[in-house]
Amino acid sequence: MRIISGKYKGKRLIAPKKMPVRPTTDMQKEALFNILNNRYYFDEISVLDLFSGTGNIAYEFASRGTKNITAVDAHYACVRFISKTNNELGFPIESVKSDVFKYLEKTSLKFDVIFADPPYDMPSVDFKKIPQLVFEKELLLDKGALIIEHASQTDLSHVSHFKEQRKYGGSVFSFFR
Repeated sequence: MRIISGKYKGKRLIAPKKMPVRPTTDMQKEALFNILNNRYYFDEISVLDLFSGTGNIAYEFASRGTKNITAVDAHYACVRFISKTNNELGFPIESVKSDVFKYLEKTSLKFDVIFADPPYDMPSVDFKKIPQLVFEKELLLDKGALIIEHASQTDLSHVSHFKEQRKYGGSVFSFFR
């Protein structure tokens, strides 16, 4: 895994092999951040990274100057790796060990960008539950976006608040506003 831009551009991070993750590829990440770069000033936004795994997306935001980042994952090894990397690089990432759905139900924080990268084999009903909770709990700030990364076989275009999707290989980013 590599940070593709910002203060730590080119920095390679090696996660332990036994972590239950599928990191977003560099190509997909670069495409996503090109979209976001046209919509936000990274040093002025707050980010919630759900199913954060290795922290790949959170590190990219931090390297680009985002100062308010929360990374949520249910697996202890993932949260431990994010905390360790966070401390080594001095990133402003708060790592939280929690079931994502419980976190969304309980948090009162609001964010400019919420990024979710759940397991691709997660049941379809759970994919739909993410935007449902985000919008029901009003977790996005004005002009905020929820972005869900999923397999191209998963269709979220009929879900409330869906705006657009971008396909990269076998992966899709669905944007909700």
